[in-house]
Amino acid sequence: MKMLHAAALAIAPVLALSATPALAEEGEKASLTIDSSIEALMANEATKAIVIKHLGPLDQHPFYGQFKGMTLAQVQPMSNGQITDETIEKIKTELSAL
Repeated sequence: MKMLHAAALAIAPVLALSATPALAEEGEKASLTIDSSIEALMANEATKAIVIKHLGPLDQHPFYGQFKGMTLAQVQPMSNGQITDETIEKIKTELSAL
């Protein structure tokens, strides 16, 4: 019985990994919000289109590697006025409509 229990524990991570992509695809759009990282927003085609519409291709910015883990609100003070409260609200509204 101990061997069966050990085998079940050994295979559990494999089962979890194989189930994760399907779950991520189902809930991916719903889980991305204005509070998501820029990297997460740019990794999803629907949310990337919204960000690009309002701010351009942020994933091609020379400093993308430095700010990709941040939210738009966190980057706003460093954007020299390019990310406004109004822009964030527009993106937020469009993200919530997905």
